[in-house]
Amino acid sequence: MIRILIADDHTIMREGLKRILDGIEDIQVIGEAIDGHDTITKVRSESFDVLLLDLSMPGRSGVDLIHQIKDEFPKLPILILTMHEEEQYAVRAIRAGANGYLTKESAGTQLVTALRKVASGRPYISMEVAEQLAMSAMPASGDASHTSLSDREFEVFCHLAKGKSITEIGDMLHLSVKTVSTHKTRIMQKMGLNSISDLVQYAIAHHLLN
Repeated sequence: MIRILIADDHTIMREGLKRILDGIEDIQVIGEAIDGHDTITKVRSESFDVLLLDLSMPGRSGVDLIHQIKDEFPKLPILILTMHEEEQYAVRAIRAGANGYLTKESAGTQLVTALRKVASGRPYISMEVAEQLAMSAMPASGDASHTSLSDREFEVFCHLAKGKSITEIGDMLHLSVKTVSTHKTRIMQKMGLNSISDLVQYAIAHHLLN
């Protein structure tokens, strides 16, 4: 039996995932968490075979959470289930220690297979993500300045490139407007960009807006 902890701040999403898994003989959902703190508490208090983790929950970034969980529980497989389709998110999650990466749009058809795979100790990633991981292991070309961003900065960068306002990004990531503005300033400085228009053009040129 594969014992699952679902960590997602949306009740509807958790209920939907449980319906998908209901009736699967070898999989049982035995815990739910609503944010990063709750996830850590649950993982520390009970034994699970797979953590099904949303990458964007309130508080700290998903990648930070992956690092902490892997530091404390290195043998616990983590399957990321997220709305983010950009391969760069997947690359950062896998590098942090996640064992698999699945978009929420694919959950209906691929979730059971993905859970079984990571529970058995094997990775579950798409060909596109595998290609990005291989490319990231090669010497840098010198122009991919987005790779210098922290995981949270990259998250903000992608939202800015999609036309989201500072306030909208703050609401989505559960951050203050001041914090998002600080991230934006650092992003522009690190990447040598002068305007949001430059940022959008960069994102398009580097295929970061799937």
